[in-house]
Amino acid sequence: MEPALAGNGHYELHEVHAESMGLSTATLNAGSLGAAEAFDLLEEDSPTVRLESLGLAGVDQLADRADTVPANKRFAAWSRRYLIAIATTDALVGGIAAALPASISDTLSWNHRAVLLCLLGVLVWPVAIALSRGYRRNRIGIGFDEPGAVIRAGMVVVVAVALPAGFMAVPAGTLDPNGAFNLLYALLKLVAVGTPLAVVLSLLVRFLAHRGLRFLQRQGRSLRHVLVAGGFGAAQQLSERIQREPDTGMKVIGLCLPSSELPRPVVDGIPVLGSLRQVPDVVRSMGCDAVAVTSDDVTRYNYLRELAWSLEGAGVELLVDPGLVEVAGPRMHIRPLMGFPLLHVEEPHFTGWRWMMKRVSDIVLASVGLLIISPVMLAIAAGVKLQDGGPIVFRQARIGRQGKPFTMLKFRSMVVDAEARKLDLMEHNEGKGGLFKLSRDPRVTRLGQFLRDFSLDELPQLFNVLGGSMSLVGPRPHLASELAQMPSEASRRSLVTPGLTGLWQVSGRSELEGHDAIRLDLRYVENWSLSLDLQILWKTISAVLAKRGAA
Repeated sequence: MEPALAGNGHYELHEVHAESMGLSTATLNAGSLGAAEAFDLLEEDSPTVRLESLGLAGVDQLADRADTVPANKRFAAWSRRYLIAIATTDALVGGIAAALPASISDTLSWNHRAVLLCLLGVLVWPVAIALSRGYRRNRIGIGFDEPGAVIRAGMVVVVAVALPAGFMAVPAGTLDPNGAFNLLYALLKLVAVGTPLAVVLSLLVRFLAHRGLRFLQRQGRSLRHVLVAGGFGAAQQLSERIQREPDTGMKVIGLCLPSSELPRPVVDGIPVLGSLRQVPDVVRSMGCDAVAVTSDDVTRYNYLRELAWSLEGAGVELLVDPGLVEVAGPRMHIRPLMGFPLLHVEEPHFTGWRWMMKRVSDIVLASVGLLIISPVMLAIAAGVKLQDGGPIVFRQARIGRQGKPFTMLKFRSMVVDAEARKLDLMEHNEGKGGLFKLSRDPRVTRLGQFLRDFSLDELPQLFNVLGGSMSLVGPRPHLASELAQMPSEASRRSLVTPGLTGLWQVSGRSELEGHDAIRLDLRYVENWSLSLDLQILWKTISAVLAKRGAA
């Protein structure tokens, strides 16, 4: 355990301990670090040693080991620009949503009322989103928070206008076009039409803003620069998880480890910038945006509290890894008990009304989808039949929910004897984790390659969805032979219905290694919800159109 020390007591501890070792204050000041930084306390019964002897950099030498984040690239700077742009656009949206309905209303367009309502929309709509917590910096680009705030803002506006109107007395026999009743009625119509328009436009703005932000982050810009603090093994794992998930928008710029695990200049290409006690100094010197603390023995008890104290006023986020892998926020809740918090983790839901709603949405969306794309499916069926006279639909036994086999349908994209030729190609298998994959499979026909590029070969699986053996969203259905080669935890995939698309589809499709596909499937199983399904369906469209990871 290494608590973060700060203030004058921190300096005095170093000096007293140094004197007990026979070192003078002048010796303390001789190094490149100050008195509070040139020495580090190890265990109580261990001698104090100079950081340079541990291979650690001083505060003024950190730039040699890692790049200091420029002020204009820190999270505080770019997030401010992002929110100003979003809020300004929301103001324009509010003005447009108020002006358009008002301009076509005889009552509201009279005597320049449309202009006044436009100005009112410019003010009211951003305020409604702000009241719905839609401009929080720490939630930029995270999950459904920003779109959710827009939807809540729409509800706030409707309730704020409709509720008072419901209690207002209506003058009897008033037919004056400019009378109070007609004006009130026109305003209610304005809210009824303008609010949904504002919600749709603001959601579109955030969708485009997120796409632009993701593009910048893939270029290494507009990132949160994170310092990871904890024991070597836990810090290494947390760093790998952060860097493995590009959607987090985070970049690990360095590690801080316990003094007992130093010297260790680099861990997996990430520089070690100091000990756990040096975290506050490293954060301020490097311009970090956040500190991610692991959940292991060296960071327990008072360390987190004292670290939070030492970071006060620095404008730095403190993130704590709960130690739970592939469990998302909706299942986790903080439960305070007599001054200490406990993390409550809900059980995943595999039955009940949520599951019934998922099934109903599958039936409705699959039915509508089949009606819309039936001409396309007929054209594909004719093309598959004409190319070689073989069967149109490829049927294969896959393992479904509760481990029960079912027949999965696909448009045939390979030669007729593809399964017989598979054994000859096993020695060229590029897949891992029990999966068979070839980047250039000679069995795939020319038409089949086109169908695979845009996932059109999977359209017949909509009939599987209607039959209940598959869902629109879920884990990838596998062969029994593939499941036999997977790790034991992969069996949890059978707790839910396999899907036509899933996290694996929007995260790389066939480009994923076997263990990554299993990890994403398990993440879905542990955290599935109707809102997550809608997000995956939305992202599937862009993934397919961009042909990302097409087999």
